[in-house]
Amino acid sequence: MSEEQLKAFLEKVKTDTSLQEKLKAVGSNEAALEIAKDAGFAITSEDIQSMQLATVEVSDDELEGAAGGRISLTWWDARPCC
Repeated sequence: MSEEQLKAFLEKVKTDTSLQEKLKAVGSNEAALEIAKDAGFAITSEDIQSMQLATVEVSDDELEGAAGGRISLTWWDARPCC
């Protein structure tokens, strides 16, 4: 269930500039979890770790072939690319 919460939170962050600004200022996963909690989402540090482990590296050739998009280095960096 909390994986769904994480996905829902990331979707909200994409459109909520206030959340984007708060997350830009955080220095730890714990602080980001508190922001998510304050926004009404139940996310755990295990959810973040699971998402980070699921992240797949993309080669330069794959990047060149991609049509648009953006690779996020941190899970809370969900700002629009354009």
